[in-house]
Amino acid sequence: MSASDNAAAKLHPETRLVHAGTMRSQFGETSEALFLTQGHVYDSAEQCEARFLNKDPGFQYARFSNPTVSMLEGRMAAFESAEACRATATGMAAVTAAVMAPLRAGDHVVAARALFGSCRYIVEDHLPRYGVESTLVDGTDIEAWRKAVRPNTKVFFLETPSNPTLEVIDIEAVAKIAKAAGARLVVDNVFATPLFQRPLELGADLVVYSATKHIDGQGRCLGGLVVGSKELIEGDIQTFLRQTGPAISPFNAWVMLKALETLPLRIAKQAENATKVADWLAAHAKPSKVIFCGHKSHPQAEIIARQMSGPSTLIAFEVPGGKDAAYRLLNACRLIRISNNLGDAKSLIVHPATTTHQRFTPEVRADMGVTDGMIRLSIGLEHAEDLIADLEQALARV
Repeated sequence: MSASDNAAAKLHPETRLVHAGTMRSQFGETSEALFLTQGHVYDSAEQCEARFLNKDPGFQYARFSNPTVSMLEGRMAAFESAEACRATATGMAAVTAAVMAPLRAGDHVVAARALFGSCRYIVEDHLPRYGVESTLVDGTDIEAWRKAVRPNTKVFFLETPSNPTLEVIDIEAVAKIAKAAGARLVVDNVFATPLFQRPLELGADLVVYSATKHIDGQGRCLGGLVVGSKELIEGDIQTFLRQTGPAISPFNAWVMLKALETLPLRIAKQAENATKVADWLAAHAKPSKVIFCGHKSHPQAEIIARQMSGPSTLIAFEVPGGKDAAYRLLNACRLIRISNNLGDAKSLIVHPATTTHQRFTPEVRADMGVTDGMIRLSIGLEHAEDLIADLEQALARV
C-alpha cells in the first residue's frame, strides 16, 4: 500500500497509519523491518550507474534513502493525503530544508512573528547572512501578510497554533495571498498534530513536523518530516537534503513508523485530558489567563472552529507574580515534570521566557505575547484527576 494507491486513499486515516507504506522482505515479516545499513550493493556497474541516474528503482546510500525511512515517508504521505514526504534527522532540519531549499540571495521571506525560538532564528538571523531578507508580521493580521509581499518574496512561513502562546493563524487566507504572490507557503503543524489540522487541504504547499513531539510521543527519538507535492518534495527539497545531509537514522525512522500506528489513540486521549485540565484551570482563581484551543474564549476561536478538528494537547496559562511565581509552581509539581519537550505520554511543564524563548529581549518576548508569568503545559496520558491534583497543590504555592 502506497500513498498513490487508489485503495489507500479510500481508507480511513487510522487504517492508513497502520498499513500505508509497508514494504515486506522475502521473509514476510509482520512488523516493518529495520534496515540498519549505510549503503547497498548492485548487480552490475551498469545498474549502479542507472541508480544514480534515477533510471533504476532502488536504494543507493542511507543519506539519500533507506527502506525503513521510505516506509515512514510513505505512511506519512498517505496519512496526509499528500503525494510525497521526506524524513529528516530533527524537526529543525525539516523546517530549515522547507524554508531554505527554494531560496537564493536576493529573495525575501515573510513569516509570522510568533514562532518557536529556533524557527525565528532561521528566518531572522540565519537567512540574512546569505542575502535573503525577511519580514516578520503579526500572523493573525491577514492584511499584514499582504502588505509585506515584495516582488522578490518566495516563501511564507508560519506555525499554528504557535509556540507557546497558541496563537492561531487563518491558513486558507494566508495561502491565497502566498499563491497570488507566487510564494510557497510552509506551515509548521506540530502543535495541531496531523490529526487535528490539515494544512495541505487549506492551501499550504509544504507542511513540516518535529516528529520528536507527538509522532514519537514517548520521549525516545529525534526526527522531522516535510510533506507536500511530488514536484516540490522531489525537486529542491530532495536536492537540499541529499546534498546537505540531515538524514534520519533508520532506527529513529523505525521508531516513528511504529509510533504512527497508535497516534490517533494517544492524541485523542491527550486532547481529552487537556480539555479537562484547561477547564479546571479556567475555573481556578490563581491563573490570570488560560489559553486553550478548545475554549470559546480563545482569541481566534472562529478560525479554530473552521480549520481545526480538535484542541491539541497544549495549554498556556499565566500566573500573577511573574518569573518567581512561575518558578514556584514548576518546582512544586510532583507528577508533572519540568521539560522543554512536548507531545509526550508524560505531562511536561516549562517556563518559555527562560527556555525556548530566552534568547529574545524582554521587548521582543512581550511583542510575541510571552510574559514572565506564562507557563506552557503539555498534557500526557496520565489520569486527568491526578494531573489536576498536582496542579492544585502547585498553584497553592503561587
